[in-house]
Amino acid sequence: MNVTALATPAPERRLALVPAVVERLVQAGHEVRLPRGYGEPLRLADAEYERAGAIVDDDAASTADLVLVMAPPAVEALTSLRPEAIVAGFLDPFFQHDLVRALAERGLRSLCVELMPRTTIAQKMDALSSQASLAGYAAVLLAAERIDKAFPMMTTPAGTIAPARVFVIGVGVAGLQAIATAKRLGARVDAYDTRPVVEEQVRSLGGRFVTFDVGETGQTEGGYARELTAEQLERQREQMAKVVAGADVVITTAQVFGRRAPRLLGAREIDGMRPGSVVVDLAASSGGNVEGSVAGEEVVTTGGVRIIGSHPMPAKVARDASLMYANNLFHLVTHAFDDGVLRGPDDDPIVDGVLLTADGVVRSEAVRTALEGSTP
Repeated sequence: MNVTALATPAPERRLALVPAVVERLVQAGHEVRLPRGYGEPLRLADAEYERAGAIVDDDAASTADLVLVMAPPAVEALTSLRPEAIVAGFLDPFFQHDLVRALAERGLRSLCVELMPRTTIAQKMDALSSQASLAGYAAVLLAAERIDKAFPMMTTPAGTIAPARVFVIGVGVAGLQAIATAKRLGARVDAYDTRPVVEEQVRSLGGRFVTFDVGETGQTEGGYARELTAEQLERQREQMAKVVAGADVVITTAQVFGRRAPRLLGAREIDGMRPGSVVVDLAASSGGNVEGSVAGEEVVTTGGVRIIGSHPMPAKVARDASLMYANNLFHLVTHAFDDGVLRGPDDDPIVDGVLLTADGVVRSEAVRTALEGSTP
């Protein structure tokens, strides 16, 4: 099978293929062709890819059977693809409506990693989880750099420095990694999630699980947090304000699959924080958990609180993030294709889950619903 990857548009620095994974694809019998300068975001020379077995070819996309992407491609980029080509990677289907429509209208098949089933066999292909883990790690390091105090407790001849207080909202993959990283840096960590089932995981990492009375909550069959009602969100904000006010760092990670991120912190809660405090909003690119956060920007409030809107946070550690993502794609290719032919969705639950478009239609009911509610 002829495999290529589209160049990564700035400011994204992550790549869909790195030399180590190119070598594995070639060993598996695939031909890998990449455009000249593909590795520049990570300062990877064409020669490194060639040593791994890739062929440098500026027209690679026009002959490819499989096109790997790190970020959703521009609609215009689809015009150069063969009708039989398959596009695989992050496609952001609930927000990139024009792209999804274009994929369907052109009859292109697409494998959307955001739709990966949350099953044991799919874990090694779960790109959302691998990137979220790195996002939680990078968020804490960024907060530690931006805040004006030390993270660990220090006892010195000049006095004792109290540890920084970190509050993590949302205990998914990103939240758990944020808790673990903040604890390793010596901070005191509180964490909250609408799913009480994660309390044991928080405690196992050395954090304190905070509980708020917001009524009945829970999680979906896929393990995602259920969306709260407007009344529940308001009750949550009221109870959360006291914990937020005592924190030096707040990291929000709450997202609802297929929906805009819930607003967890408003101006009232932010204004209650001490000057010099830092808020990192990991959901900024999908609507934001924090009022005033802007994806890709840092905003300082009149009260001196720094709000960081991550986009994309895993790119802070782009080299490792690229390796993890490329490995996810390698395992997807190995599983989903048999001798260069995509397995049928009726025969394989993973292919059935990730196959977003095929035969001119959008297969995901959830994505179709999102498209119906938007203007073409």
